[in-house]
Order: sequence, then structure tokens, then C-alpha cells
Amino acid sequence: MFETALTWNDLLFLARGAWMTLQVTAIAVAAGTLFGVVFGIIRFELGPYWSIPLALVLDVFRSVPLLIQLVLANAFQSIARLGWGPFVTSCVVLSLYTAAYCTEIVRGSIEAVPPTTRRAARSLGMTWWQDTRYIAAPLAVRVALPSWIGLTLGVMKDSTLVLWLGLIELLRASQILVTRLQEPLFILMICGAIYFIISFPIARLGGYLERRWSPND
Repeated sequence: MFETALTWNDLLFLARGAWMTLQVTAIAVAAGTLFGVVFGIIRFELGPYWSIPLALVLDVFRSVPLLIQLVLANAFQSIARLGWGPFVTSCVVLSLYTAAYCTEIVRGSIEAVPPTTRRAARSLGMTWWQDTRYIAAPLAVRVALPSWIGLTLGVMKDSTLVLWLGLIELLRASQILVTRLQEPLFILMICGAIYFIISFPIARLGGYLERRWSPND
């Protein structure tokens, strides 16, 4: 018969780790999406040539492994005496990391809007803001949604790397329990199940919205 030394307190410990994962992910995705929308519009409006400086900066966050970014950011903030704790450092780095990818999602989705549609809107007397808000944005959101959902789930999984800064998120919490209880298979199965429970509603929501906004409906 299967027996385990795992207690309710241990499960609560995992739950607190999952809560930390959700906090870091939510802040990173929210801030990264906000900056990504702004940067994406700037890159689209300025064109590929004039937006080169911004593109180069964002390429750094896409090209350098996230773990290196976290370690370097933690070291630099300590040298600069910014006083950031591991949580703030993790959120800042993950937000910029998310923004770098979200920028290209936004830029690509805006470019997917037919130019003739936008020209027709402007010919009707719409301003740039009205054209962007009422014509381009709704169409671009439909194109960007699947990639944005994938990015959100990716950031959630990448948030496991913040354990190197000392944050006890879900994976770190499970590692602590594995070290103490010596039941790696069972504890990691629970950890994986928690990740699935967190991720599944996000994926299903994305699928639902994609079907609802499908032009064939």
C-alpha cells in the first residue's frame, strides 16, 4: 500500500509556492503586455529602419537566456544600490522579457490588418486614433491572441528560474520538499498537476475566445 510522509502543511507550502508563481507571472504578463503594445505600435509606425535602436534593445532580452538576465540584473541592482529584493528584480526582468516578445506579436498583428481596410477608414474621415482604436485594434487582437496565450503560458513556466534569486515559487517549494521527504516522484507529480491546474483554464479561455472571434462563426 502506498504511504507518504507528505502532510497538509506540506501541501500548503506548495500552495504558497504556486501563489508566488501566479504573482510573478501576473505582474510580468500585465506589465510586459502594456509595454509590448506601446513598443509594437512604435515599431509599426516608425517602420523597420527608424525603429532599429528599439529593436536592438529588445533583441537583447530575446537573445540572452533568461537565467543570465536574472543573475545579471540581481548583481547590477546590488552594485547600483537600488534596494530591489528578489521579487522586484524577478518581476522587472520577466516584464522586460515578456515585453520583448509581445512587441513583435503586436507589430505582426497590426501588419496583418489589410492596408485597404485602414485606408478606407481614413477616407471616411477617421483620425489616426479612431482608426487604430476601432478598426485596427479589434482585428489585430484576433490575430495576436493565440500567440499571446502561448507567451503567457511560456512566461509562467519560465518563472521557475526565479528560484535562483531565492524566491520560493512552486518548483523551488517542491525541491525543498523532495530534499526533506525523499519522495521525488510523488512530489513532482503533484507539482506538475498544480502547473496543469493553473495553465489549463488560461489555455481553454484562449481557445474559447479564438473560436468566438472566428470569422467563420
